[in-house]
Amino acid sequence: MHQTILILDFGSQYTQLIARRIRELNVYCEIYPFDRIPLNAGQYKGVILSGSPFSVRDPQAPVPDLSGIRGKLPLLGICYGAQYLAQVSGGKVAPSKIREYGRACLTRIEPHNALLQGMTAGTQVWMSHADTILEIPEHFENIAGTEEVRHAGYRIGGEDTYGIQFHPEVYHTSEGRRLLQNFVVDICGCDQGWTPESFVESTIQSLQDTLGNDRVVLGLSGGVDSTVAALLLQKAIGKNLFCIFVNNGLLRKDEFRKVLERYHRLDLNVTGVDAADLFLDGLKGVTDPEKKRKIIGKTFIDVFEAEAKKIQNIRWLAQGTIYPDVIESRSVKGPSATIKSHHNVGGLPEHLNLKIIEPLNTLFKDEVRKAGKALGLDEEFLARHPFPGPGLAVRILSDIDRTKVALLQEVDDVFIGLLRSEGLYHQVWQAFAVLLPVQTVGVMGDERTYENVIALRAVTSTDGMTADWAKLPHEFLAKVSNEIINKVKGVNRVVYDISSKPPATIEWE
Repeated sequence: MHQTILILDFGSQYTQLIARRIRELNVYCEIYPFDRIPLNAGQYKGVILSGSPFSVRDPQAPVPDLSGIRGKLPLLGICYGAQYLAQVSGGKVAPSKIREYGRACLTRIEPHNALLQGMTAGTQVWMSHADTILEIPEHFENIAGTEEVRHAGYRIGGEDTYGIQFHPEVYHTSEGRRLLQNFVVDICGCDQGWTPESFVESTIQSLQDTLGNDRVVLGLSGGVDSTVAALLLQKAIGKNLFCIFVNNGLLRKDEFRKVLERYHRLDLNVTGVDAADLFLDGLKGVTDPEKKRKIIGKTFIDVFEAEAKKIQNIRWLAQGTIYPDVIESRSVKGPSATIKSHHNVGGLPEHLNLKIIEPLNTLFKDEVRKAGKALGLDEEFLARHPFPGPGLAVRILSDIDRTKVALLQEVDDVFIGLLRSEGLYHQVWQAFAVLLPVQTVGVMGDERTYENVIALRAVTSTDGMTADWAKLPHEFLAKVSNEIINKVKGVNRVVYDISSKPPATIEWE
């Protein structure tokens, strides 16, 4: 059992970032909604209360039951969490005269306080709140302040309970990592033993204990998540793992053949099913992206179910679900509103009457890659850009037919190929092309053309939760545009998407 920090989510946009920063310290942590505190909360090493879009003065403000935690476990309230602890203890929280958002400096630090040990006066922090703590109760000790915020940090007397009105988890807080390390390592006593290697070892043992000699079926996608899940299961149960890789006709150029070959080189027990015609026929005339996803999801279930029923005595369905999917599926009051339906969650268990096993459901995306590296997975798989479950269907912003798919496959092949040959592929998190439902006038030779517009998208990110558009060299973009227009018949214009997430999403649909 890992030593674990519990994070209670009050709806902050930064909650998952808190978890990521703690895990970077090789300390395991879990996120739960504030109103679904685990029954075994007393077994955690410490608890963090996140920020929130709510005001503690709001009648609808989140109110947690901390009776089994406060005074019994080390507790750190961040922003809303700090304001809630102060107000519920008799302090005064009121609207800030000036909304405190952005960079500030801790002009005053209590140097002997355990939470702030090793931090320097004047260090930069990130503020993001409309309320402020005007007064703290008598038994609270003020441990930090800025020019504008007198009570930027406090400790509650007689408890290992702390509150800070800034965000240590964001990059702009210069010594935020030190503060979090002070809390989870020194105050909570976590041993920093949660590493990719320890995850792999403990997960394989857990899978062996859970599955025994049972047979498991897994749908492979060609991506990192399902591949790492397959390798963990393979090491745990060997040939009792049966993998199915379905071609939905919406993969990249030659992807079905290439990925199957890679899986066979990994000695995975995998069956390839070419169902391209079935998927494409079902998508005829459909333009709504959510309908596309549902049709693809249902068709995948039908194909997968038919193939899985050919395997005797299957007891388990394995899925490559990762932690952000889990958080979203159980979140309340705004931490992770559903933006689009997930391709790999739901549907299959009910059809196949199988138990579910999810080896990666505690990991963020970058942690999956680290686990893959610890398993010996080569860079060819580890560095692959994410690819959506519905594939090119959500990159064709209109109805789908074979001609459009073939055109986009060729464009994508040029773009990704040039990223690789120019040494830029590993500098971006994800890159792809989008076929727009727009035709524009062009001139090729002496002829006037009226052909399709392609949008190129490339972003930088760590886990896809936020992303910035990649500043690819202009000379490179010019080369890509020229190659696409010259090589792919039917395209006469290429544009580049310079939107970040948020406010945009990475994919267009």
